[in-house]
Amino acid sequence: MKNAVGRDIPDFLLQGGREVFQGNNYKDGAIYTKPGPTVRAAVKPEESKILPSIRDAIELCGLKDGMTVSFHHHFRDGDYVVNMVVREIESLGIKDITIAASSLGDAHDPLAAMIESGVVTGIQTSGIRGKIGDAVSNGKLKGRAILRSHGGRVRAIEQGELHIDVAFIGAPTSDEYGNARGKGGKSDCGVLSYSVADAKYADHVVVITDTLVPFPNLPPSIDGVDVDYVVVVDEIGDPKKIASQALRMTQDPRNLMMAENCARVMAATPYFKDGFSFQTGAGGPSLAVNRFLESIMTERGIKMRWALGGITKPTVDLLNKGLINCVADTQDFDVASVQSVHSTPGHYEISTSQYANPVNKGAFVNKLDFVILAALEIDVDFNVNVVTGSDGVLRGAPGGHPDAAGGAKCTIIVAPLVRGRIPTVCDRVVTVTTPGESIDVLVTDYGIAVNPSRPDLADALVSAGIPLVTIRDLKMKAYSIVGTPDDVEFDDRIVAVMEARDGTILDVVRQVKKFDLDISDAGVFDFKIV
Repeated sequence: MKNAVGRDIPDFLLQGGREVFQGNNYKDGAIYTKPGPTVRAAVKPEESKILPSIRDAIELCGLKDGMTVSFHHHFRDGDYVVNMVVREIESLGIKDITIAASSLGDAHDPLAAMIESGVVTGIQTSGIRGKIGDAVSNGKLKGRAILRSHGGRVRAIEQGELHIDVAFIGAPTSDEYGNARGKGGKSDCGVLSYSVADAKYADHVVVITDTLVPFPNLPPSIDGVDVDYVVVVDEIGDPKKIASQALRMTQDPRNLMMAENCARVMAATPYFKDGFSFQTGAGGPSLAVNRFLESIMTERGIKMRWALGGITKPTVDLLNKGLINCVADTQDFDVASVQSVHSTPGHYEISTSQYANPVNKGAFVNKLDFVILAALEIDVDFNVNVVTGSDGVLRGAPGGHPDAAGGAKCTIIVAPLVRGRIPTVCDRVVTVTTPGESIDVLVTDYGIAVNPSRPDLADALVSAGIPLVTIRDLKMKAYSIVGTPDDVEFDDRIVAVMEARDGTILDVVRQVKKFDLDISDAGVFDFKIV
């Protein structure tokens, strides 16, 4: 069956009541009942939640073959928790496990060997990279991976579509009752937003920390009332890879030009007025937009009411200068943002459900005026791919891209026309991550295109003296520079399903042809547990 973005979805994927994507607003007004987790009887006063090892926690939680475990990715490339836990699962002889992580990256390369051995046979995540992406793309995963946006993941948990048997939550600090925070300790990551739903809905919850603090650890990101056990280990992550000292601000003239043009586009719209709201990514051009916004806001005497999303130093700087009233934070990318969420008035942690769940009654993304996003590819129908590379291999994450794009009044993609010998603007993206109906403007180094569905924006930009081109003109220019790209060759087997925010099927990822997988150096587990 063909869906709303023109992708053919095989009928066998629609068994059990699943549906193809039928547009962003297809499920508006849907009603569902939130499932309740299995609740263990209250801890007696003389009992302790602290266990001597992760192995003990796995055994007491009753983890068995075929169950689902979850993790968060606030530690990013510095994460140790996933590998520590899966090592113990393997040593206990448990197989056929599904990993339901908020995202997976290079830090989790050892899982590629676990996929090969059958310890891990399912993955549900908002991101697949590194050797895991290689393994899944080459058909090594027994089941099909499910890719969801951050909001889509929380929706699936809250609707009972994704049932978590055991949630393992890495926490920079925790007390003996499991009141856990992203603040303090040796592995400070700022917030624990991605784990809030896991803690509320998983049958069992295990907090893993390297810094045990006195009770009560307040205010907690994860409430001890939801936690079954606490395990103290030597290290839960590498601080140098959790938060960078500073994200490098681009000095590339091309990126700066695109960033300046993006700010001009924003300023030309009717939404750019006192009290507007804004989210941007952590890429070079996206970060640089803040620099140009500051001067325009100061010149016009306006302020931003609130900023959203993964937070970086440029956003924190605007907050400290009084140009933003408050920041709603779901992830911290650098030391400045980690420090700010702990100490700056107006900088608040929110859950991922508050951030982007498409079926709750208060998702912040639905109140966004602007969001600035990147793209690996964008096609002539404005569909965006941020998941698969030009070779068809899984290399990225939908993350909050579809969520923010679907909610914002004005979604702007900033991307160079070509990268190396690869056109960014193309006839048909390899994988649809964000549907074209969510994208309003494309800013490239060769021109600015507006989605034909937004003539109001086109008129506003032209009135402001901003020249426009069509996206098909940009595609032809890209092809004239690098040539027409060859189609990626795939086998028939579907290795991953790309869900839309509402749980309908947006696209599928097929096994790549002639892809060599090498997991011989995927890494070894070597962690001392105390």
